[in-house]
Amino acid sequence: MEFPAMLERFFSYVKIDTQSNEESKSYPSTEKQFNLGNKLQAELKELGLDDAVVNKWGYVLATLKTNRDKDVPTIALIGHLDTSPDVSGENVNPRIHHNYDGEDIVLSQDSKYIIKVADNPYLKEKKGKTIITGDGSTLLGADDKAGITEIMSALEFLIKNPDVPRPTIRVLFTPDEEVGRGTEHITVEEIKADYGYTVDGEKLGAIEDETFCADTVEIKVTGVNVHPGYAKNKLVNSIKIAVEIIEQFPKDRMSPETTEKREGYIHPYNLSGGSEETNIKVLIRDFGEKGLKEKEEFIKNIIELTAKKYGRARIEFKVIESYRNMKLELDKYPEVIEKAVKAIAMSGIKPKKNIIRGGTDGARLSFMGLPTPNLFTGGSNFHSRMEWIALEDMQKAAEVIVNLMKLWAG
Repeated sequence: MEFPAMLERFFSYVKIDTQSNEESKSYPSTEKQFNLGNKLQAELKELGLDDAVVNKWGYVLATLKTNRDKDVPTIALIGHLDTSPDVSGENVNPRIHHNYDGEDIVLSQDSKYIIKVADNPYLKEKKGKTIITGDGSTLLGADDKAGITEIMSALEFLIKNPDVPRPTIRVLFTPDEEVGRGTEHITVEEIKADYGYTVDGEKLGAIEDETFCADTVEIKVTGVNVHPGYAKNKLVNSIKIAVEIIEQFPKDRMSPETTEKREGYIHPYNLSGGSEETNIKVLIRDFGEKGLKEKEEFIKNIIELTAKKYGRARIEFKVIESYRNMKLELDKYPEVIEKAVKAIAMSGIKPKKNIIRGGTDGARLSFMGLPTPNLFTGGSNFHSRMEWIALEDMQKAAEVIVNLMKLWAG
């Protein structure tokens, strides 16, 4: 299969800044996500999907009807518009490394940012391929603009090749996935699909049906603020108390930098405030709810002991549920995974069933009633200036989508 416009399409998407904002109370969290949404709506209409819309919440929805004369399921293909708040997505300057030589990739002129093969052994497998990166000043945005590109390329192929069987396809591009709010204003009834696939994974051939269970812990420390010149026996500094709480978190275990595979973690990722009030945000991750609750109880015990030590301070503890392991739901629908595995194999790739040390819109959608595993995009080092992807892997991802649609068409 050929997807001749893929590179041009991908570049046009990554150059649109769609970075979401975790602190925003609006939806979507940034208006600029509409810029990509509106572009995609126009492109979908150009492809003949006349019902393509961008609704008031920023969701892009469209339908490609089946070309079969029998009842077939409706399949949703899902990507997300936003890029991570962790690294800027403004003025992305994508760079092409033709016929990659297998050596370190220098991104910036000052050599400050280098994708080192020693740190990225998977790069060795891509010698001779076409590697796409940023220039070190931003992330690339392959998460998930590669997924969107692959969905759009597959749709274009199916439309231009009407003899290829397909089910009814529902297209869904969501805002704010990176801040955990991608499904906040959408329902399964609006999606109108029987099953779904997010195209938001990483390495070639991966099919992911298992995510972390995830919660966020918010800790609010309220001290007593007085003029520092007259503070003896009066001032209770909330910053110092907050730092003391964090200092009690394990450093040699139970953190992102010390865990892998099925190990969960506690990750303090935001600290803000002043001497009177300081707020800590902590990500809690585990593949089972039992482990999740154990980690939350661990933090709660630290807080209770710290509160006793500083009697005049007030420390509040709040748990916000994020998502749960989608495998609990997907195991009820084995055909959804089986067809994805077969579609990958049909493309000449060895399927790899992986776990996600994170989450996708698919986790929430699965619990909302739309079974939705995750397919690979081909990207690596997401949320980083060191992000990269091989064009050939993107083409394979689009091919897998086409093959998957063939299988669902029966």
